[in-house]
Amino acid sequence: MSEINSFGKSDTGLRRSNNEDAFVVDPDRGYASVADGMGGQAAGEVASRIFIETVTDVFSDARPVSEEEYLQLVRDAFRLSNERIVSAAAENPQQRGMGCTGEVAAFFSGGYVLGHVGDSRTYLFRAGELRQITLDHSLVQEQVDQGLITPAEARTHSLRHVLSRAVGTREELAVDLIRGKTMPGDIFLLCSDGLTDMVEDGAIRDALSIPGGLQRKVDRLISLALSAGGYDNITAVLCEIIP
Repeated sequence: MSEINSFGKSDTGLRRSNNEDAFVVDPDRGYASVADGMGGQAAGEVASRIFIETVTDVFSDARPVSEEEYLQLVRDAFRLSNERIVSAAAENPQQRGMGCTGEVAAFFSGGYVLGHVGDSRTYLFRAGELRQITLDHSLVQEQVDQGLITPAEARTHSLRHVLSRAVGTREELAVDLIRGKTMPGDIFLLCSDGLTDMVEDGAIRDALSIPGGLQRKVDRLISLALSAGGYDNITAVLCEIIP
């Protein structure tokens, strides 16, 4: 397992009365996760909480060694959380239609595996450059992919929050599974769209470039989103590969 430092923070924002985001960081076991709930009333909070609790359950007793074992844990986390959210919604009519986005990153010696569903995102900050690793599962992203609108138009599109894929909304779930190599000093950012809707990638890169530890960088990211309006819940988690 790669040694990592990690820090995360979630803020309700300036326009919402409740926080439907949830996250977990566990540097000792080498994983982190972010979820953003959907479904109205308190159902979004329930879905994101179930997701994070399930991720924690899956990783808590595991002792993975190989990349394939880490990949299987990520698969299991999404499969089981999807089953639990679907089941909870079926048992409680007030929670029908709830679901959440999901990011799960796990780090092993020299590499990482990442699971992704929805429009929360994971970025890699390496040698001063920021790269988005994930691709949003949204109707607007599909229009961008088809060349119907530009990425700039997508940022303000009225349908930008309509998801094409989410955890817990269907019995079958397709998960994007991504793997890659890590380098000492890499910083991975897992975040909800409350950050990326408010803060452009260039400003995120600049925030990750400031001197200081991960907490200072996370605080800067949250502050930028709040200063831009804080229309949604904001969650940012950073994982740094220790040199």
